[in-house]
Amino acid sequence: MASNKYDVPHTDPKVYDEYQAKWSSLPTDEASWIQRAQDVAVVLAKDAGARESANKSPQAEVALLKHSGLLKALGPKKYGGGEQPWSVAYKLIREVAKGDGSLGMLLGYHLLWSITANVVGTPEQADRTQELIIKNNYFVGGAVNPRDNDLKITAEGDHLVFNGFKFFNTGGVVSDLTVLEGSYEDTGDHIFALVKTEQPGIQFGHDWDNVGLRLTESGSVKIDKVTVPWEDALGWDVATKKPDPTILGIPFATLLLPTIQLVFSNFYIGIAWGALNEASAYTNKSTRAWPFGGDNKDKPQEEFYILSTYGNFLAHLRAATALADKAGLEIEALHAHSVDRESRKKVTAQARGEAAEWVASVKVVATDTGLRVTGGVFEVTGAKSSARKVALDRFWRDIRTHTLHDPVAYKNRELGRYQLLGEIPEPTWYT
Repeated sequence: MASNKYDVPHTDPKVYDEYQAKWSSLPTDEASWIQRAQDVAVVLAKDAGARESANKSPQAEVALLKHSGLLKALGPKKYGGGEQPWSVAYKLIREVAKGDGSLGMLLGYHLLWSITANVVGTPEQADRTQELIIKNNYFVGGAVNPRDNDLKITAEGDHLVFNGFKFFNTGGVVSDLTVLEGSYEDTGDHIFALVKTEQPGIQFGHDWDNVGLRLTESGSVKIDKVTVPWEDALGWDVATKKPDPTILGIPFATLLLPTIQLVFSNFYIGIAWGALNEASAYTNKSTRAWPFGGDNKDKPQEEFYILSTYGNFLAHLRAATALADKAGLEIEALHAHSVDRESRKKVTAQARGEAAEWVASVKVVATDTGLRVTGGVFEVTGAKSSARKVALDRFWRDIRTHTLHDPVAYKNRELGRYQLLGEIPEPTWYT
């Protein structure tokens, strides 16, 4: 018996076969990587509304990401990766999200999960995992959601056994590898491990049918007796069967959380840019000037309130983007210490906390600006822009869906405590 990952309607991935040859070589510098992401966004934007409405499993779209090479952006060059820093990876996520928010999100989650071993594994585990992912051009999903009950892990000889259920598992159905995380027996210690997705013990609920981000396959998954060799327990000492304190007992091991929080904000910002760009094109082509205002104009581009609104949206999105780029450099500087044990020890709780507050700042601004822009564009496009065929609403639905992931009010409070009391968040993997 195999996983049921394919038991769901999907488009034949062959629709994107032409891009496998077109993008056969990886970009070589930041500008060409960003151009590649922009090219992907153009392809996705052509029918994003129709695909979103059809709500099919994005197996074809993930094939397109594989053809593009974007899945390899962070991987080491020695295994065929791009060896780009996180500051560039965040920009790639943002660009893809401009064309399709769901695919921007999937790319972001993959990039995060693809470097799990770099953060919570030994350098040897990290190298082995990178070789596996990059050489095979694997897409990585994650059955990791701290809002759900932990998976339960037990030991059976030379193996660990994972069991449990997760309500959310973004990208799992279209993944080659899945990151599992759970609590080991009665110790309260947590273990991360990567496993092949295509196996009997991973069964998907195929129940993701939310208002936004409909092509992210973020539904439930049952983990039933999935076995993992002890040597694949990331950051654990195989001999003692205990977490290695030099790997998991340091602030560096908690970088997954601020890293993925900034993933979130960048695809929010990308989605908002997509809404602004699409609305601008619609206004230039289809919006009519309002004839009953008393100061009538011949064209919508001459309407004061339309110009003012677009200008305001542009200013705020530029500010959000600049803030996200600054935070990206902060996260990049921390991940630069992943090379060996001694370098990882240099990342202090203070440095981790300072970077997390930059990330929290972006989360607040990206949420506020993203929701305002994606909802506000209807005010400057006109009544006809609400037609389903225009699909301008998908941008707001995408951001609204994911910004409920964790209430932004708690980020505001966290930043308030940082400002008034000088407090930084405690370095844990889940908060």
